[in-house]
Amino acid sequence: MKNTILSIVCLFLFHNSNYGQNRPSIQTDRPDQTECPFITPAGYLQLENGFAYEKKNKNSDEILAPTILTRYGINQNFELRLISEFVIDNTTFKKNNGINPILIGFKTKLIEENGIIPTTAFIAHIAIPKLASAPFKQKYYTPEFRFSMQHTISDKQALSYNLGAEWNDGSAEPTFVYTLTTGYSITEKLGGYVELYGFVPQIEKPDHRFDTGFTYLFNSNHQIDLSAGLGLSKISPDYFISVGYSFRFKI
Repeated sequence: MKNTILSIVCLFLFHNSNYGQNRPSIQTDRPDQTECPFITPAGYLQLENGFAYEKKNKNSDEILAPTILTRYGINQNFELRLISEFVIDNTTFKKNNGINPILIGFKTKLIEENGIIPTTAFIAHIAIPKLASAPFKQKYYTPEFRFSMQHTISDKQALSYNLGAEWNDGSAEPTFVYTLTTGYSITEKLGGYVELYGFVPQIEKPDHRFDTGFTYLFNSNHQIDLSAGLGLSKISPDYFISVGYSFRFKI
């Protein structure tokens, strides 16, 4: 039985490796908070899976186990997206767990890099209020969007940033989102990044954060990652850590 399972796993990896030989390596939107401007290849299903722990303060923490971003490439300029998260929210007096409202959306490429003009994409999602566990259901559909941009600095380094906004349930005021990250290819398989990002509400105080992490590419279709960060503002979480595994296959 063990030999059979091992053979199936090896066949799966070999099958996906062959499919990826004529395509660029997998491009993921994790582990950093900066969404990349690249589209999942047409006909490929890509799953970006993560587990995260966030220490909000001495009285509360949150576990995402797992968070899954599913991407499907329609053509070279457009992909469909679905985000699902199982959350465990702990406080001193209460514990809630279940599925956050599921988000559906898309990413579309707008501009190819040309000199000082970055590769640019537009990403949009909307949270479905009833597609959630009871403790996390919302009253309203809540949208979010970002413009994702990337400059090539060298063969090994890129500078990426996002600008966008998101809305909380029942709030007319947006929370503006920004990210700024630089990624570096240490080797052909190992990469690293450092990032500054934050959330800036119209009324409440801003939440600024810093994180860093690494990715390791097994082959063109399979990648693992590890990241950690800390809050820079009074309202930010104390710290957070995450580990993930992303893969794609043709369907």
